Amino acid sequence: MKKIVSLVCVAALAVSMLAGCSSKKEETKAAETTAAATEESAGETTAAKDSGKLVMATEAGFAPYEYTEDGKTVVGVDVDIANEIAKAMGKELEIQNMTFDGALLAVQQGTADFAAAGISVTPERQELMDFSIEYATSKQVVVVKKDAGKITAPEDVKEGTIAGVQMGTTADYYCQDIACEVKQFNKYAEAAMELNNGKLDCIVMDSLPAEQLVAANENLEILDGELFTDKYAIAVKKGNTELLDQLNEVLQKLVDEGKVDEFTINHTTK
Repeated sequence: MKKIVSLVCVAALAVSMLAGCSSKKEETKAAETTAAATEESAGETTAAKDSGKLVMATEAGFAPYEYTEDGKTVVGVDVDIANEIAKAMGKELEIQNMTFDGALLAVQQGTADFAAAGISVTPERQELMDFSIEYATSKQVVVVKKDAGKITAPEDVKEGTIAGVQMGTTADYYCQDIACEVKQFNKYAEAAMELNNGKLDCIVMDSLPAEQLVAANENLEILDGELFTDKYAIAVKKGNTELLDQLNEVLQKLVDEGKVDEFTINHTTK
């Protein structure tokens, strides 16, 4: 009887050991599968980085720097510059059109290689991203409705002025700093509608886009003089010195050869 019990115990032990071995093999196999999947995923990430594309984030409502043709194709001074950069790097340019704030965020998060959208360099932005050399200088002007009378000179823009601005721009920060009643817009065309309807006292913006805006709205005009001078640069993710060096090399060459001025003239005479 003991012998039978003993044999039964041995058999049970053998089954238990086999089950344990099987379980161990399954765990090992699962671990190997997970590792392989992780390695494959990492490989896909690397491949995505080396896809041969250079991704530019922008807000295409800032002519002549970036705007759309036929309602979909993004063109402009910054696009011409970006194409030259992509060409020098041997890559295909991909443009992602979004809000101005979204373009800055895309760079910070690494979903875009760089942002070009008439971006001013400020201490606050320098804490979040890196910037190229400045490649364009523009004055900030005041757009008003003709014969409105309330704002007749740039110095009239002060505390209490109902000022339309593009969200996240230096004009936005400037007007907030002087205690204007600020109304933010994603696109200047939206601000122009509000100004025409008497819901704004003025729009504060870059001079070149202002010229384009006034040309499309006969009831609006640009006041003589300026509020302040603005300079533009390209933004990249913080610490991406390799890309920054490549951008600066191309930008400096374009500036030295007068190409940036040429691009600007081309897009302001259309």
